[in-house]
Amino acid sequence: MKTVLSIAKRNAVLSSMAILLEQERANLKAVNQQDLTNYSGDDLAMEKRLLVDDAKIDGMILSLQQLTSQEDPVGKVRFDFTHENGMKISNKTAAFGTILIIYESRPDVTVEAGGIAFKSGNKILLKGGKESLLSNLKIVNLWHQALKDNDVASSWVEYLNYDRAETQAFLENPTQKVDLIVPRGGEQLIAFTKKHATCPVIVSGRGNNFVYVNQEADLEKALAIIINGKTSNISVCNALDKVLIDTNLPNWEAFANELVSKLKTFNVTILGDDAFAKATQIPVIENDLIWFEEFLDYKIVIGTTQSDEEAITKINKYCGGHSASIITENNEIAQQFMDNVDTAAVYHNASTRFTDGGQFGLGGELAISTDKLHQRGPIGLQHLVTNKWYVYGQGQIR
Repeated sequence: MKTVLSIAKRNAVLSSMAILLEQERANLKAVNQQDLTNYSGDDLAMEKRLLVDDAKIDGMILSLQQLTSQEDPVGKVRFDFTHENGMKISNKTAAFGTILIIYESRPDVTVEAGGIAFKSGNKILLKGGKESLLSNLKIVNLWHQALKDNDVASSWVEYLNYDRAETQAFLENPTQKVDLIVPRGGEQLIAFTKKHATCPVIVSGRGNNFVYVNQEADLEKALAIIINGKTSNISVCNALDKVLIDTNLPNWEAFANELVSKLKTFNVTILGDDAFAKATQIPVIENDLIWFEEFLDYKIVIGTTQSDEEAITKINKYCGGHSASIITENNEIAQQFMDNVDTAAVYHNASTRFTDGGQFGLGGELAISTDKLHQRGPIGLQHLVTNKWYVYGQGQIR
C-alpha cells in the first residue's frame, strides 16, 4: 500500500521533471521524430497530436511549473460538524489512489495529465498509443529519473506497454488495484474503455461543438469566432464542427455566402442543410446523422434555424455535451441560451476553443469531462480528488 507523498516531495519531483525536460529537449525531439517517421497513417489530427516540438515542450514545462506553485488539493476541509454527543466530524479531500490514463498519440499527456494526477497524490498508470511509444517511453524515463533524484520509488509512475488484447485483459481483470480510469481520445477508445473497465471511468474528449448565430448577432464577431473555432487547431476536442444560423437574421443569405467564402480560404470542406445549401450553392448533407459527428478535420456543417428554441433543441439533440456558443448582442437571449443548452461549457460571443484547463485558470487539465459525475468540463488539479470522512470521538456509542 502506498501512503500519500508529502506535498514537499510531490513538488520536488515536479520541479525536477521540468528541469529534466529542458535538459533533454533535443533528445526528446529526436526520439519523437522517429515516432513521426514510423507513423504510416493518414489521420492529420492524429499526426498533429503526435508531434513534439519546442512549443509543446515549453507547454509541458510550464504545466509542471504551474502545478508546482499550486496549493495541495489533498486534505482540504470541505465540511465541519460537531455532533450533539461531542464527536468532531469533518470531510476532507483525499487522493483516489491509482489512476490509469489511456490516451492516443499525445506525448504531452504523459507529462501534463501525469503531473496533475501525481500532484493530487495518486500513483499513475500510463497507457499511451503505439504510434507515440518511443516518445512516451523517453518521457517516462525522465519521470523515473525525477522520482529517483528525490528518493521516491519509480513505481509511482508506471507505463503499460500493452497491445489492445493486453489492455482489455487488464481492464477486465487488473493485476493491481485501479481506482479511476481516464480515457483521452476518440469515441472508439472511450467506448472500448467503458465496455471493459471494472472501476469508474471519466468520459473525456468528444467534442462536436456548436456555434449559434442569433438574429441580433454582430456579424464581424460571428465570422471571427467561427473561423477561429474551426481552423486554429482541428485536432482538439474544443474545435468547432457545427454552425446554426437564425434565418431571422437580416440578410442572412449574404452573411452565409461571406462565411462560406472565408472558410474556403482555409480549404475547409463545407456541407449545409437544404436552406443553407440553396443560399450558397454548397453541397447538401446526405442525412441528419452527420449532425452527431465530430470531424477533427477541415470540415464543417452549417444549418439554419427559425428560432432560439429550435437552435437550443437541435444542439441538445446532436452535440457531444462539450461546448456551445451563442453570438448575439442581446444579453437576455444569451443568458437564456446558456441556461438551457446542456453542455459542459457555454459561451456568449467567444470561441469554443477556450474550453481548456489552462485557459480557465486551472493550470492545465487531466481531461475535459462530458460526464456529469464527478466533475464536468476541464478537470484540473482541484477536481482530481475524492473525499473522506474523519470522525473524532471519546468513546461515544450509538
